[in-house]
Parts: sequence; structure tokens; C-alpha cells
Amino acid sequence: MKMNLQSVNFTADQKLVDFIQKKLDKLENHFDNVIYADVYLKVENTSEKENKISEILLSIPGDELICKKKSRRFEVGVDECVNSLERQLQKRKDKFNARVA
Repeated sequence: MKMNLQSVNFTADQKLVDFIQKKLDKLENHFDNVIYADVYLKVENTSEKENKISEILLSIPGDELICKKKSRRFEVGVDECVNSLERQLQKRKDKFNARVA
């Protein structure tokens, strides 16, 4: 799957990029027609500890799925987003299968 990564207010290191790609590749186990994923990583300038925003937009045929999480670390936020997108893809797949059957 093609991944577009944008990091705002910081530069993402290769270890983080590889982690995100590995997590997104797992989504193809649930739904093999994923076109691309846009990943936005942002650091807010606040005094809160949870100042890292992870947002993933997943493009599938006919629709787009989106998830946005705020956390202490990008790895945690991306992991939560991927779990949420897995559930969204499973719902979409179940609805499609119910219509076909």
C-alpha cells in the first residue's frame, strides 16, 4: 500500500516511518483493496503531555476512512488509529457481504 506521510512541526525519523508502514500493511489483511493511506503527524505547542496528534486517512474504493488520536507518543496514537481503522474496515466488509448474500 502506498503511504504518504506528513509531519508538522518536527521531522519524522526512519524508525517511526517503518513502524507506521508495518502497522498499515496489517490493514491489508482485513481489506485487500486499500488504495493509499495519508498519515499526518502533528506536535501541538501546549503544556499538556498528550500533545502528539496522529491522523490517518485511508482511501478504499468508493469511500475514505479517517481516524484521529491524541496521545503522548506517535507510536501509541498510530497503533490506536490502526485498531480503529481495522474495526471500520471489518464493519464495511460485513455490510458489503450482507448485501451480496
